[in-house]
Formats: sequence, structure tokens, C-alpha cells
Amino acid sequence: MHRWTHYRFRSVWDLDAPPALVYTLLADPGRYPDWWPQVRRAERLDADTGAVVIRSVLPYGLHVTLTELLRDPAHGVLEAALRGDVEGWARWTVRPGGAAGAVGTRAVYEQEVEVRAALLRRFALAGRPLFRLNHALMMRAGRRALRARLSAAPGAV
Repeated sequence: MHRWTHYRFRSVWDLDAPPALVYTLLADPGRYPDWWPQVRRAERLDADTGAVVIRSVLPYGLHVTLTELLRDPAHGVLEAALRGDVEGWARWTVRPGGAAGAVGTRAVYEQEVEVRAALLRRFALAGRPLFRLNHALMMRAGRRALRARLSAAPGAV
């Protein structure tokens, strides 16, 4: 039986910046609203936990609590547990490289979640293509915004 409320996502961002800089920006979700328009609000709750509100194209803001599971700069991995309107996990893996071996960074985002918000569960079957498109548009906008942030003056990062 297919679980219509279960999602797996994967996005690859090739960026013209050193991996250490990309990792530093991605490791600070509290600053995501500074450069990623769809991350509407972020606040730190304690040393390992934060709360975010995310809204892309659909007129619904996801409220999610992130709890850090892994922060490994040596291997370029960031992983968090997610709970709230969605529950599951998300992971960034940041490595040297890029498209066709270009100098820069390849950041891979992976996420596996179960939708918990009652409204979204109610429209799970009919809304599934829209939810997937909404996520894809958010990730595309995030990649563009991070590229712009990285190309800004060094003091702006």
C-alpha cells in the first residue's frame, strides 16, 4: 500500500564557492531567512534545536522543529530530525566538486518525511503533485538565493 503522506526528496546544488564556506552557511539555519525567501522565520530554541516556518508557492506555512543529529565539518555532513507539520529527517552533504568536475562545491540535500499536518493529510492524494512541485520550486529558489549570497561581497556572507 502506498503511503500518500510519505515523501523523499533529493536536490543537488552546484555552487561556485569553497566547500567550507557553503558548509558554514548551510550549518546556520537560523540565518536561512537572510538569504532563502521561502524560509520565512527561524529561531533557535536551544543549542541543538530550532523552529522554522517554511512557505513556498502554496498558501500554507509549514511549522517545523529541527533538532541537530549530526554536525561533521570534516565530512561535510549536517543532519537534523524534523517534527511538527512534517516528521522525519533532512541531511546536507557538502563536497568539493560540481558540474563536470568544476572547481567549487556540490551540496546534496536529502529529506525523508511523513506529513503530520491535518490539512495537508486531508489533501494528500489530490495534492501530492502540487506538494512535490512546491518543494522543487522552493529548492530551486534556495539554490539561486545561495548562489547570489555567495557571489555577494565577502563581508555580506
